[in-house]
Amino acid sequence: MARWHALVALVAWFAVLQGFTQAVTLEVREGNATCIKAELSASFSITYDTSNGTSTAQVSLPNSTTVDTSSSSCGSDGSSPWLVAVFGAGHALGLGFSTNGSLYSVANLTLQYNLSDPSVFPQANSSDVVTVVSTSVGIWARVNTTYRCQSPASFGVGGATVTFSDMKMEAYMPGDDLSPTESVCVADQVSTTAPPAPASTTAAPTPVPTPPGTPERGTYSVTNGNGTVCLLAQMGLQLNVSHFSVSQNKTVQDIVNLTPNLTTISGSCEASSATLVLMQERTTTLNFTFTLNSTTNKYHLSSVSLLASWPDMAAPFSASNSSLDYLRSTLGRSYMCNAEQTLVVVPAFSLNTFRLQVQPFGVTTNQFATAEECQMDQDQMLIPIIVGAALAGLVLIVLIAYLIGRKRSHAGYQTI
Repeated sequence: MARWHALVALVAWFAVLQGFTQAVTLEVREGNATCIKAELSASFSITYDTSNGTSTAQVSLPNSTTVDTSSSSCGSDGSSPWLVAVFGAGHALGLGFSTNGSLYSVANLTLQYNLSDPSVFPQANSSDVVTVVSTSVGIWARVNTTYRCQSPASFGVGGATVTFSDMKMEAYMPGDDLSPTESVCVADQVSTTAPPAPASTTAAPTPVPTPPGTPERGTYSVTNGNGTVCLLAQMGLQLNVSHFSVSQNKTVQDIVNLTPNLTTISGSCEASSATLVLMQERTTTLNFTFTLNSTTNKYHLSSVSLLASWPDMAAPFSASNSSLDYLRSTLGRSYMCNAEQTLVVVPAFSLNTFRLQVQPFGVTTNQFATAEECQMDQDQMLIPIIVGAALAGLVLIVLIAYLIGRKRSHAGYQTI
């Protein structure tokens, strides 16, 4: 009997992994109108505890997946639009959307999984229903366009990883079907080979972009519900973005400075996380998330995401990384680095910081606490100390040599 149960579980397991890998179509409707539509494939890698340690479940979104109409919404009455898909024995995938009027994005990615499902989580120690959420999702598109990404894209959500592929999706839809105009993800832009340009006897010189210079230092702050400042930051920011240029018909690298007086500030503060969002003229949105470890009382920059919609781009650029470990400091202190730093987010996007000081937790009296300096600043301070010590040592050696030489010259004379 035990072998029979094991065989049934094994068959169900292979059905989940192998039998349901094709794309599913999901729609959220309000009356006779469709407001969210998604055609996608998704797989999940979930680590869970067993009696023998830990195990990892690999699950695909089955084609039997349906939309939970009670949890999904078009976002009426000021609420955010939600697409919630349910599958299997108590599992669910949720996508929450937001918009700034010209762009829309996935603001929340939620995964719910039921550990009491033995076909997916054999020998699990718990029978809990676990819900994990990520607010750093690099899925963005222009309003009234379809977000398209055929390339696999993975997102960390708690102890799980969600991977989308063959994805077409649109929120805030004006019609009942996906828009024919598409916003293509960066991965698809890089993998697509542009057609060769027609031969020309005289090649026009490629214009060399002028470096923007050192960015202006901005002062940014986030307040909590009672109006108290909970996050402080001062820094110059420079964006390094690789994207496909329409005018040059190839991938180029743009270096763009963030201008403080053209930037709007928003964000939020929680007990163990703090977010700073900077938006420049509705064309650039930069999101920082800091995480606090309550056990060690250390915090760090854990996530950065960027949405850029610049004139020469073939499609909006989006990039996100929620597994970073930058700007590490101690609770009750600020982090400072006057030297230029380069924070690599993804291969196509890095961030240069200048004269940076930030404190996302434990802000009092609206001022920075004592700073912990970065290693580069410490090294720059150490160099003049070493040079000064070396010069002082050289002067001392010369002085000693002079005194010894003078003493020997006096010893050479005899008294008559």
